[in-house]
This record gives sequence, C-alpha cells and structure tokens, in this order.
Amino acid sequence: MFNKRDRNEVRKIRHERVRKKISGTPDRPRLCVYRSNRHIEAQIIDDVAGHTLAAASTVEKDIAAKVAECDKKGAAKIVGQIVAERAAAKGIKDVVFDRGGYIYTGRVAELAAGAREGGLNF
Repeated sequence: MFNKRDRNEVRKIRHERVRKKISGTPDRPRLCVYRSNRHIEAQIIDDVAGHTLAAASTVEKDIAAKVAECDKKGAAKIVGQIVAERAAAKGIKDVVFDRGGYIYTGRVAELAAGAREGGLNF
C-alpha cells in the first residue's frame, strides 16, 4: 500500500527545495517564517555570517500582551510589523521572503503584509 506522508514532512521537503534557491546576504537578508498551531515567529537572517539580525514572535511577553485579544491572523500581522520595526532600527530595508515551506495564505500572508506595512521591501 501507499503510505501518505504527514503534512509537516511534506512542508520540510518543500522548504528544503526552496532553500536551495534562496539565501540571505548581508545586503539582502532572509525573512524566515515559522508557524505552529498557537504561535508564529519571524526572523531576519544573514546566511553568509550565520547570524539572526532581528526576530519577533508571539511567544515574547510584550508581543503576547499586544496580541492577547487578536485572532491568529491579527497576531501574525502585528508580528510582521514588529519585525519590520526591529529591522529598520538596524538599517535593513530589503529582504528575501522565505515562507518556510508553508502555503502563502492566511497567517503567512498576513505576516508578509504586516512586514510590508512596516517598511520592508520584498
């Protein structure tokens, strides 16, 4: 019989395939998204140096207080805006968007919209 792979395994394969083509440079770092059932995280990564330049997550206490009354899409948009603010403070304007193998809809799209509103270009 054919054994069906679970969704996360398929997502990881998709993410590896996309990561072969996308990498962050010092001029244009990578905006990476991770999504779980309850939380969403975003990091801006310089893959050449291997450093995280800016990050935001709904796990952080100050952000969790802001998103307590929001739904998950609203929380993702707020995280996108905050990561864009933190990137702007470090002088980062242009990024490469890495959706982490997730489909570009729902919370991932809202995070991207929030980051664009915050001033990131991708």
